[in-house]
Amino acid sequence: METITGFFKSAIFFVVATFGVNAGIEEPKYTVIERIDPQTEIRLYAPRIAAEVTVTRTNGQRTENAAFGKLAAYIFGDNKNNSKIDMTAPVERSGMDKSSKIAMTAPVDVSNDAEAMTMRFFMPSEYNLSNLPRPNDPNIKIISLPEHVVAVRQYSGFTNEENIKEQEAKLANTLKTTKWKQNGHFRSYFYNPPWTLPFLRHNEILVDATQ
Repeated sequence: METITGFFKSAIFFVVATFGVNAGIEEPKYTVIERIDPQTEIRLYAPRIAAEVTVTRTNGQRTENAAFGKLAAYIFGDNKNNSKIDMTAPVERSGMDKSSKIAMTAPVDVSNDAEAMTMRFFMPSEYNLSNLPRPNDPNIKIISLPEHVVAVRQYSGFTNEENIKEQEAKLANTLKTTKWKQNGHFRSYFYNPPWTLPFLRHNEILVDATQ
């Protein structure tokens, strides 16, 4: 019976997610400090826990699938407890350009044109650092994020590099007209699975912000 129930829940999620509805998916809590325009706002996020992995790429190979696969395996049971952890939204992605140095904890051979991408899955609020299952994959880190303020720009459509860079530039230009200053690198939030219709997708560009 549990298997059948799980199947129907998955089927319902697949159908409604096509239309941009993430039924039953937990999202991190935040408070809106200031709404700058219809697409841009300043948020205060509460403390939260995330599973994070950084993947390098060379010769133009994409890393999104590799990073997502590692984190998905972790929450689907590849952990010390063999426990399933509920998926939440959004998925966070951040990247570093080719000139950035990549901090590693073990020797890695990285070519000059190498890039790295970091992806985070946020953990359900029922977990803390003491009861969250530890990953079997040593490349996955469990991190605790403190309360923090971010500037966010919301947009829909495709999440290719060209569109992301365009949205980053728009957020940066908007912040220049306010009292808020960019503090750090841009990150991306993706709330919907790949099969969601592009014009119904909820995507965000964000960056830590200070006054």
